[in-house]
Amino acid sequence: MNDSEEGAGHTAAPSKRKDARRNKETLLDAAAAVFVTSGVEAPVRDIAAKAGVGLGTIYRHFPTRADLIIAVYRHQVDACAEAGPALLATSATPHAALGQWINLFVDFLVTKHGLAAALQSDSAGFETLHTYFLDRLVPVCTQLLDAAAASGEIRSDVQAYELMRGVGNLCVGAHNDPHYDARRLVGLLIAGLRRPSSQEYADRADDRPAG
Repeated sequence: MNDSEEGAGHTAAPSKRKDARRNKETLLDAAAAVFVTSGVEAPVRDIAAKAGVGLGTIYRHFPTRADLIIAVYRHQVDACAEAGPALLATSATPHAALGQWINLFVDFLVTKHGLAAALQSDSAGFETLHTYFLDRLVPVCTQLLDAAAASGEIRSDVQAYELMRGVGNLCVGAHNDPHYDARRLVGLLIAGLRRPSSQEYADRADDRPAG
């Protein structure tokens, strides 16, 4: 093999790995989308159709449904974690970034519905995932809350963990009650964190009845 052939080989290997990683991420995105609409027990063929691949491709990457669910869980945690700093950099205000991030967090909570039941035979594995979830997402939520508090938009005594628990509790039951709008209630919760502006304080004072 000459130098040019060897160089081409080195270039091709990373390119193939990059393509394989991209294809796997596409598959995981498709699985997550199907899980949101149909739950974690959705037929694998639906996921394959959404991703535009054959069943064999899915089983080659994920031999069991639990393997797929765990991979989707971690993929969604990573995506949610990475979105926080990006939203802070691009949103009009830190509070707006927080609201958008919480929407992504709600999507994640819907996606992971059924995970505990699917992994009930492996409690240690589930605990590992829960630790991963906290380690990745609590610091991101803290960063968003701190930025919004520093800008004077929200109160400064809200802890990331309690907010995430509150959002999670509002999402409970949303999957089996079509009349329950968890996202609307979560939106009200996030709106309620805001500090009124000085003008809003003045307007409220003007609206008070004369005593």
